[in-house]
Amino acid sequence: MTTTISRLYNTYTDAQRAVRDLEAAGVPHSDISIMANNSDGWYSKDKTVDRDRDGVDDRAEGAGTGAGVGAGLGGAAGLLAGLGLLAIPGLGPVVAAGWLAATAVGAAAGAATGGVIGALTQAGVSKEDAEVYAEGVRRGGALVSARVADADRARLDAILNRSAVDVQSRRAAWQKSGWKSYDPAAKAYSADEVRKERSLYGTGV
Repeated sequence: MTTTISRLYNTYTDAQRAVRDLEAAGVPHSDISIMANNSDGWYSKDKTVDRDRDGVDDRAEGAGTGAGVGAGLGGAAGLLAGLGLLAIPGLGPVVAAGWLAATAVGAAAGAATGGVIGALTQAGVSKEDAEVYAEGVRRGGALVSARVADADRARLDAILNRSAVDVQSRRAAWQKSGWKSYDPAAKAYSADEVRKERSLYGTGV
């Protein structure tokens, strides 16, 4: 039996690290997905992506074989090398790779509510958590989801928890400011709004 585990991160860098840790723990590229906000245009197909500042393009650092969304679809590369630019209703511009992104795009094309919400709930994530994950990406965060064997869940949960957002606390903070639920028809966050949101949690771009 398999289950889907997901975590929200304040930055793409944190999510990127989680993906690499999952890959190192033996989770196949095809069972991992990453989706990160790109409202501020940090990612471009025409420039080097080096969020961890190690001097190497992040898209070239994944080893092995796998398929991502976008330029890496079907190519021989790690999940992070398969990053592609997408536009998902309610989220705005995102950088994504993996099964969840592909499912979300398909759901959006078929007019399924929320796109990403439908993809997450279809995978077994509760609607309540799915709405927080989607809203988190909309506000500048990044989401990592993985399909894992039930027997491996505790071990892989621990890996994903290392720098993940406490979604209960984040949900409570948003609700205090008037947020009720994720709205796929809502206007996507602008670059300035994303920067302001990130500053609330002490994270940079």
